[in-house]
Amino acid sequence: MNKMIRNRVEEVSNYILKTKQTVRETAKIFGISKSTVHKDIQERLKELDLSKYNQIEKIFKEHIETRHILGGQSTKIKYQQIKQNMEG
Repeated sequence: MNKMIRNRVEEVSNYILKTKQTVRETAKIFGISKSTVHKDIQERLKELDLSKYNQIEKIFKEHIETRHILGGQSTKIKYQQIKQNMEG
């Protein structure tokens, strides 16, 4: 594995462990695609550090379990803002 890629995988994985950010948010921070983040974690990190990979998988599972709640909250806020704009 290329040293540059290895360094990116380590940086991305450390960032996710530290902040518990989503794949999308992590991709924005590092200026890479979501696909690259997935590949870095699912394939490359699994190869480099299985323990760290397992910790990140737990974080991602939490994200999946709560995303419907967050989506509902986001939609509620959106329509509250529309209502305020129409009234205001």
